Amino acid sequence: MSDIVSIGSTPRRIRQNNIVAALQAIYSNRCMSRAELARQLAMNRSSSGQIVAELTGSGFVEEIDGDGPDRAGQARAGRPGIMLQLVPDAAFFIGVEIGVEHISTTVVDLAAQVRLYRSEAFDTVSSTVEAAMQQAIEMVVGAMDPGMLARCRGLGISTPAHIGPDGVVALAPIIGWRNVPLGQIARDAVPVPMPVAVENDANAFAIGDSYRNGRAGVTLFLSMETGIGGGIMIDGKLFRGGHGLAGEIGHILVPGSGGQKFEQLIGREALVARYRAATGSAAPGLHAFIADVRDRVPAAVNIAEDWSRHLACALLQACRLIDPERIVLGGSVAGLYPLVAARVAAHMAEGQSTLFPAPEISVDDTEIGPAFGAACMLHQRFLSLENEDLGADDPALQRSTAT
Repeated sequence: MSDIVSIGSTPRRIRQNNIVAALQAIYSNRCMSRAELARQLAMNRSSSGQIVAELTGSGFVEEIDGDGPDRAGQARAGRPGIMLQLVPDAAFFIGVEIGVEHISTTVVDLAAQVRLYRSEAFDTVSSTVEAAMQQAIEMVVGAMDPGMLARCRGLGISTPAHIGPDGVVALAPIIGWRNVPLGQIARDAVPVPMPVAVENDANAFAIGDSYRNGRAGVTLFLSMETGIGGGIMIDGKLFRGGHGLAGEIGHILVPGSGGQKFEQLIGREALVARYRAATGSAAPGLHAFIADVRDRVPAAVNIAEDWSRHLACALLQACRLIDPERIVLGGSVAGLYPLVAARVAAHMAEGQSTLFPAPEISVDDTEIGPAFGAACMLHQRFLSLENEDLGADDPALQRSTAT
């Protein structure tokens, strides 16, 4: 979540600020009393009451009986109070991931809870951009009822590419896209008008994980599929670097490898190709390889050992540059890490000439990953001053929730 917005100078701007700040506070706390909200906003009860009245009248916020367990799970003492919470069905946000071999879509509600998720195999490399986007829209719209679609307030798209601030894909080498106006293609494909945002898949993965887990400090996120994408979050905010390419360790050339990049050594295609060559079969895929590593099949274990060494080298390079407190691995290839975590740690220890603090390494094993993060980008936008409807002079709040 973004920080509580600062106070503007005009009455309309102040009103917008207060509405946004109230929505952010209620979302962050999940449930809070009117008195708690007034204290957090540094407003008197009368002023905060006007904001609450506007939000409850719009349908974004509802009052519930405060009787029962509190947020710590303890029984409430004394007279039950009236609590405020967001109305989950008041708004929905679509997230799309267009990968190399699959398309995933998700829908989250105003409480940022996943309501729908779909994933299908798709050969993006052999498809047109328009066909991929149309497939994604058909997947998600086909799973939504008309009421949900009418209350959609944003579409986020993630893909393995360098994305410009205007939503144009500057370069996506793995899927062969260059100078593609993906944002505009999405706007043309979606059946109802809504804000559209486009993001690199690793950045979207980082945003989604941080949105869900509220991680503080410096975290490196690696999305491990055919390519290896990286995203850096600092206290819940995405660090993009000077050109939007921060964290992309998959493109670093590996010394002594004959000019190969890290993603060519630790990505999905590298693992599957090596294992098929070792078994003499074109059939085994990534899941079969990981299962054979678990079963200690010698050929699989040897490949996993090489993978561990290359991953350790990549992580050491990243650690020396950004000194993350933690590293989160995601994507299908990340499923291999728990089986070889000790070997990765050993290789990292061997590769350090000076003792540096070791980051905590974990795996985000949720399937939704970048699609969820893409939806969260629009959820975050909705709870910010970028949402121009909030606090407008006409009854825009009522229009925003109309079906």
